Amino acid sequence: MESKRQILKQNLGLTVAILLTHVLEVATNDFQETSMGLQFSYIDEPRHHIRQRRADNTDLVVEIEIHASDISVINEMKIYLNKLIQNNNVTDNVALLNSNFTTVCNMLPGNTNYQCNCENQYFWPCDKCKKYGRCGSITNNTCSCINAFPNNGNFCQPIRDMTDATACHQRVITMSVEINATFDTSLTNLKHEKYKTKAQQIETAINKGFKSLSNYVDGSAKVTGFRSGSIIADFTINTISDSPDFTSANVSGLPLVQNAFSLTEETNFFNRSDKIYPKQNVTLYCPQSVKGQIMWKVNEKDPDSPKYSFGLGKSTLTVTNADVSDSGRYSCIIQTNSLPYIWWQNIFIEQEPSIMVGDNEQVYSCEDQTVQLKCCVNGDYSIEWVSQSNVQIPGSGCITVNHTIQKTNCNGGDYTCQLKDLPQLRDYSYSKRNVRVKIETEVSKFLCKNETFELGELNQITEKPCDAGKEGSIMYTCVPGGWNLTKNNCVVKAIKELQTRAQVLVVEKIPEFVEKLSFETKQFKTDIVESAATIQTVVEILTTVADISQNSTIHKPVIEDFLNTVEIITSDESKNKWTELNNGNVTEKNASSNLLQAIETISSHLSDVDFSITKPSIQLNRTITDDNSKNIDVNSHLENSTTGSEIRIPNVPKSTAITIIIFTKLDNVLPTRDTSNNDSKTSKNIINGNVVVVQVNQTIHNILFTFGTTNTSMKNPQSVFWDFSLDRWDSNGCKVKPFENKTVTCECDHTTSFSILMSPYAIDNIALAYITYIGVAISLASLILCLIIEAIVWKSVTRNDTSYVRHVSIVNIAVSLLIANICFIIGAAIADQEQTISVGRCSPVVFFMHFFYLAVFFWMFISALLLLYRTVMVFSQMSRTNMMVIAFTVGYCAPLLIAVITVASTSPTNYVSKENACWLNWFESKALLAFVIPALTIVAFNLIVLIVVLCKMVRRGVGAVTTSNERHTLVVIARCVAILTPIFGLTWGFGIGTMVSRDFGLHVVFAILNSFQGFFVLVFGILLDSKVRESLAGKLSLKNLSSSPTRSTNFGTSSTGGLGIIDWLRRRNVYNLSDPSPATSANSSSGSHLIPN
Repeated sequence: MESKRQILKQNLGLTVAILLTHVLEVATNDFQETSMGLQFSYIDEPRHHIRQRRADNTDLVVEIEIHASDISVINEMKIYLNKLIQNNNVTDNVALLNSNFTTVCNMLPGNTNYQCNCENQYFWPCDKCKKYGRCGSITNNTCSCINAFPNNGNFCQPIRDMTDATACHQRVITMSVEINATFDTSLTNLKHEKYKTKAQQIETAINKGFKSLSNYVDGSAKVTGFRSGSIIADFTINTISDSPDFTSANVSGLPLVQNAFSLTEETNFFNRSDKIYPKQNVTLYCPQSVKGQIMWKVNEKDPDSPKYSFGLGKSTLTVTNADVSDSGRYSCIIQTNSLPYIWWQNIFIEQEPSIMVGDNEQVYSCEDQTVQLKCCVNGDYSIEWVSQSNVQIPGSGCITVNHTIQKTNCNGGDYTCQLKDLPQLRDYSYSKRNVRVKIETEVSKFLCKNETFELGELNQITEKPCDAGKEGSIMYTCVPGGWNLTKNNCVVKAIKELQTRAQVLVVEKIPEFVEKLSFETKQFKTDIVESAATIQTVVEILTTVADISQNSTIHKPVIEDFLNTVEIITSDESKNKWTELNNGNVTEKNASSNLLQAIETISSHLSDVDFSITKPSIQLNRTITDDNSKNIDVNSHLENSTTGSEIRIPNVPKSTAITIIIFTKLDNVLPTRDTSNNDSKTSKNIINGNVVVVQVNQTIHNILFTFGTTNTSMKNPQSVFWDFSLDRWDSNGCKVKPFENKTVTCECDHTTSFSILMSPYAIDNIALAYITYIGVAISLASLILCLIIEAIVWKSVTRNDTSYVRHVSIVNIAVSLLIANICFIIGAAIADQEQTISVGRCSPVVFFMHFFYLAVFFWMFISALLLLYRTVMVFSQMSRTNMMVIAFTVGYCAPLLIAVITVASTSPTNYVSKENACWLNWFESKALLAFVIPALTIVAFNLIVLIVVLCKMVRRGVGAVTTSNERHTLVVIARCVAILTPIFGLTWGFGIGTMVSRDFGLHVVFAILNSFQGFFVLVFGILLDSKVRESLAGKLSLKNLSSSPTRSTNFGTSSTGGLGIIDWLRRRNVYNLSDPSPATSANSSSGSHLIPN
């Protein structure tokens, strides 16, 4: 053992000596030779070969041949050299970077012949294999061992240095590896830096991990492309074995998914030359050259739809009724012992042909004429007209056939437009369309007649093919005056084809696809902006692209092409078509919202780098904050904008990705419906500034917007965002600051798409404000004065039950109206402070307003009931206590019950109005009906009571024993009901009108009536009552307080200030009976009772 160590030390010492000697020669003599052979007569006859590795003579590869009598010497040398490599030096001037043992030759036991084996990653050139003969484990011409010791000093060569001339055999194997990372669309561009970096990273890791494979060609890994599904990298490697064993591979440095590697091979599951057409059944056959368990994938997903079925132990996959959406990458996966083996093929299903001929039966008049029948088909299909089995007109796109009508015979005809040269599709319904030409001799019943169209009856609808270059149909309706175009569904053919492609679009094809879309929309801009159907189709395509992009990272060229398309379909030329879409059916109405949603979706997946894009009407800024929080400020002054926008996001957290997109033309697209008006056609608001999309990958609670206004004459600015769930503008979370310098400043606590709505009909007239302020002040003062007067005269005016109930009603009306007006002032203050009404602050105010305004009406109802009771049921007597119980139950319990039910059924989101006023909600929950219905019902009832009472007064022979005081009280009650009921009813009738109309006159009338309600109660409920005036004068010792002279009649004391009609009714058809009881009125001329006849 000691002798072995001695030999090892001597050999290593010799190695160091050679290295040092060579370095000295290079340093002193500028030695330029590229190889050198040295021989030493030393123990076991070592031989050394040194060759220069780099031109600077400082990095050398030394080849050393060592003869040892024991193989263990070689193993110990490996260990020692590895230690030297780890220490990275031999002496101060020499560093040992790497060592490889290439060839080990052993003499066979009992034999004088050698066997020379190549170490890992080294092989014998093919000529040595042939000359000396191969030995050992050899497969597929692999030569890693020869049966001799080469006499010319050659050794095993690295695989990377072997060429086609020297290598025995190399095979290219295709593989894939799945990396757990988000797919970036830049990986589809071979020239992009991200592609190069990612490819190099993967190649390095694979070369390092596969190096341990015995037959792997070191450095041969080459990435050929990337696919989505996390990130799937397709790559090739070179081996010198048809079936390399990958079990020893160990790839590190990549975030791999489980079972990441697969062997892949493109194949033919069916005859590639055969096209697959819609509704056909397609059977795919998995190759059986590799044995194992079989499974199928369609676009990297399990085929679990009922249209897929398996056969022969899953070796076949059948697609039933195939269509375009079934196109994609089909994979047959066989699980082998080492790696899954994937056979795959991209399969494309042809677009379904759509043959358009118009109506199946077309009626023409019997006269000498030639009519043209038109047939169009989509895609690249060819079609032909066939009549009586004779092909007349073949062609593609649109073709016509002439049918001649002669007045002498009036013969019709049957025609068929069918697919040409596709007999295998004849049994499918889409392969042909039939047209019957019918001739009418009596045409008087037909309203529509012209040379181009067939005859038509009133309201008949006909369908015609589009012009060349477009796909779809045009709908016409027969109206007085002729055929009227009612619906144009024609779509530019190039856009329609892109829509078909979008059905099978995958992430890695997005860059190419959006580039094509941008090109086509620019190419056909004129046709697109004049076609609502084409615009809608473009939106559907953009939506598809945005949805697919959610599993990827979008880089700048993709979003730039995307915005190029958006700019075209939102231009001023398309405004009328967007109006048509927004006023159309549900699908069309959603087009504008879908476009904005697509923009938000794709902009939330941009790459994490700073960049900006500026178009004439669109500006995009992408910013990634650094490690420190900071403020983000973006200003816009776009070419096609007369106004600017400023966006400020303060205190943005570190490492935050922010995308801000400013649009100057989205006002052409988005409707103006909002929470106050869900119909764009009747909305008076307009979008009066830019639309700004803000996307942030973290929660932001404060964003400031400053919008320049497009139309400076607009008023009533609202800071709004587009609510996709409601499909309209909303202002929750946003508040507007004072409107100044022709700009509107908004503050919002969330991110989405923002703008400002303004109205040309804003009710901010200064006169209206003064009317309201003065009226409310007078009303409050009047109600307080009313209560004071009642307190002063209470005992003297409530001596009988009728008068008592009447004054209780007046007091409760005054109290309820006073509290309601105070709540009204509080609500107005809240509404002035906030653009979006605060539900928490506004709800209590609305509840009490609702309750007390209802109480006013219900106490008016009590007054009417009292009037009806004392007039109609004159002989019925009810105690004061019972009347009070009924009055307070009806006056307060009923309003309270209604108010509680309303808040319980609509709270918390739809109880109060969301803007303009702190009042019951109308547009979402119709909570306002809980006030309107009871109020207007009471108004109607009170008016009916008045009619009944008046009728009773004019009729003779019907009477009751009533005192003069009661007669007076009933007259006052009738006057109050007759005047206050219409006033209150009209007030809130106009109030409802102001909720749905911005007419200035309507607001003025409501302001006057609402503001002066308290004054009306004081005048008609208190001051016009002569007994109140007399009592008040007596209490205050002011005899002249009563402004009208009184007179004593058989009707009792009355006032000239009363209603003329009621006074007149009192004087007609009455007579006196003796009064068995003393009169209670001091002003009564006689003790008599009024008995209406």
